[in-house]
Amino acid sequence: MPPIPEPVPWAQPLPEASPPAGMTLHHLPTGTYVTRAALAFRGGSFGDKRHFASSAVLVQHPAGDLLIDAGFGTGVADHIAMLPRFVRAPYETGPTVSSQLDTAGYDRSRLLGVLPTHSHWDHVSGLDGLPGTPIWMNANERGYAATDPDGKVFRSVSQGHEIHEYGFADRPYLGFASSYDVHGDGSVVIALAGGHTTGSVIVFVTLPTGTRYAFIGDLTWQIDGIRRRVERPWLLSKLADSDREQLRQGLQHVIAVEGLMQVVPAHDLGAYQGIPLLSDGPSLRTG
Repeated sequence: MPPIPEPVPWAQPLPEASPPAGMTLHHLPTGTYVTRAALAFRGGSFGDKRHFASSAVLVQHPAGDLLIDAGFGTGVADHIAMLPRFVRAPYETGPTVSSQLDTAGYDRSRLLGVLPTHSHWDHVSGLDGLPGTPIWMNANERGYAATDPDGKVFRSVSQGHEIHEYGFADRPYLGFASSYDVHGDGSVVIALAGGHTTGSVIVFVTLPTGTRYAFIGDLTWQIDGIRRRVERPWLLSKLADSDREQLRQGLQHVIAVEGLMQVVPAHDLGAYQGIPLLSDGPSLRTG
């Protein structure tokens, strides 16, 4: 397929947001796995080896904190063993989200829950170290995770967790048809994107400084998908995505606002640049 047509850049005022003083954002990297660029986006090279990030992001807000995704957990080797052999890849693990929270002396009573951008293994493995923490999911993703073969790891690590099911208002947000304002102040807004999984979401975060972020999950695996306006290769999309046309529309919406905020595909390690780490941890170890 040709590149995605270049959309008209977003020219309307950005949605109102009143993030409270003290709201912060932290990157919690938990490891990487290796994928060739040719398998990540159309036009990528087989000689370009990409280290796909598996990370979480902690959004601290006076009304309660959220983790966006959960990264690799202590049982990641077992979780990878649940996958079909053809999707397994060499990987490296770092400190889990749980250990990073403990190292930083984080008060887990502040944590409202873990908000997966979607339920695939590399976004939820770390739930195994967060017992008692609610999982925030919408009905579409909850249904997908309960029935799709790619939800196998989620079904394992989510046992014993409360599912906090959130819904969407019929309220457009930056081109997406429906959204959910977590705190009612515009600082954390979840938009239903779909396309990759039926309930996959984008989490828009606005800090008190006015800096805005779009955590787009696996709408594209690398920032090249946004900047080059390209999708996944046909076969990979066939295997990985639930609705290619919906995915394409989501990419167009994000491409239109990319100049107004920091866009963070979940697996692009460089896209997290500038987001402070919660704590320094031990160096990566090979798995």
